[in-house]
Amino acid sequence: MSRRSGILEFAVLGLLRESPMHGYELRKRLNTSLGIFRAFSYGTLYPCLKTLVANGWLIEEPGSAPEEALAASLAGRRAKIVYRLTADGKEHFEDLLSQTGPDAWEDEHFAARFAFFGQTEREVRMRVLEGRRSRLEERLEKMSASLARTRERLDDYTLELQRHGMESVEREVRWLNELIESERAGRDQRESGQQSPAVQRDGAPNSTTGTNSGTSSTTNSTTGDEGGLPRLRGTSGGSPPKAPGQPDPSEDTTT
Repeated sequence: MSRRSGILEFAVLGLLRESPMHGYELRKRLNTSLGIFRAFSYGTLYPCLKTLVANGWLIEEPGSAPEEALAASLAGRRAKIVYRLTADGKEHFEDLLSQTGPDAWEDEHFAARFAFFGQTEREVRMRVLEGRRSRLEERLEKMSASLARTRERLDDYTLELQRHGMESVEREVRWLNELIESERAGRDQRESGQQSPAVQRDGAPNSTTGTNSGTSSTTNSTTGDEGGLPRLRGTSGGSPPKAPGQPDPSEDTTT
């Protein structure tokens, strides 16, 4: 299985854990909720669904009332099929959620993992965030060293593009630092059994809390951990900065 196929299977299982869906709705959710799947087509999605069904992780169910299914059959149309997560599929997804190895730190896989952090244990979230930060810090060191070596051979525009790539990675590292700080604050609060003010950024209260509440009101429905993310600096609407897809000066092709 390719890494990209594995990411798609992970995302499909995660979305279907929330509720059963038919293929069109599932593809729409993949495109809108997880932008990394914008380029995926039905020709990619349905083989993935068939594989998950064959593995016993999903089941197919009629998506319409019996009379509607009959009408579709008489009209020569294919009745809608709804995909539902099985008990084995749920167990498999929870096993995937618990994994914190290097694959979880890579660009696309990290984006998919982060999308399901609400269903992930706090300690697992911490390990993934710290691993991602470590990976980006290594990338920054390579980019900086490469830029220092090639600076004199680059024109102004190429140099500016590489600086932009470095700034994007630096922004994501700062974002990760804030997330890790927030997770640690929540853990310390839980262990001490005391309430503490919500984590603030730029003088504003945590966006998941009310103005009269001292702690986050968001609760992880699966793990029971208190959630809530800090209000982030340097991002638009609280979205993470996009390091994936930025130029990497460490891949020096200049001759």
